[in-house]
Amino acid sequence: MTLLETDRPTLDLQDIVESAAAALEGAPTLEVIRWAVATFGDRICLTSSMSDAALIHLVSKVKPGIDVLFVDTGYHFAETVGTRDAVEAVYPVNVIDVTPSRTVEEQEAALGPRLYGRNPDLCCHLRKVEPLGRALEGYMAWFSGIRRDETASRRDRRVVEWDRKRGMVKVNPILGWSQEDMDNYIEDNGVLVNPLHYDGYPSIGCAPCTRPVAPGEDPRSGRWAGMGKTECGIHL
Repeated sequence: MTLLETDRPTLDLQDIVESAAAALEGAPTLEVIRWAVATFGDRICLTSSMSDAALIHLVSKVKPGIDVLFVDTGYHFAETVGTRDAVEAVYPVNVIDVTPSRTVEEQEAALGPRLYGRNPDLCCHLRKVEPLGRALEGYMAWFSGIRRDETASRRDRRVVEWDRKRGMVKVNPILGWSQEDMDNYIEDNGVLVNPLHYDGYPSIGCAPCTRPVAPGEDPRSGRWAGMGKTECGIHL
């Protein structure tokens, strides 16, 4: 039985967010995950871009069989799709492919070729934000792997927050991790990693909008390079 199935059925989710955000700030990662699983049970899922399986490894230790949503944009690197397949084979999770309402071919027929180059915000919305929003409708909460050190827009985020766009709770268990924390966890636990990381791609998105990063460059500078864009829109 989860906390939401007790004698407080009318408990306001936003009240839960406020109290949990304060109580869990700075708490160990597994404590945050255990709280979320105890609170939401089967009504929480995890999203992954298949850059690595660190969060999948962490959450599956607390909740084996959890749904892992992977947004298959149709533009992914083969290595990303291969990482998804490996995650499905290795970890005790239920990987769910989330797809846009139009195939790449259908989108190009309707909106013209290479929308990602002409209007990357629209392309991201159609191929990432909108499909994930539909997929999340059956849940009350979701785990995200964002970290404060990744972009300026993530520095003020909270470990538990209200996702106003979707009307649900968002849990960010590794929000306070550094890249060194991530690297150490991956090495210590033999976590699966997208092989593109070893080819100069520290941040991995869709193939047309991601380039390798030179030593000393910002790790996310290879995403939407030259477009003045740092977020796909999922976490805004």
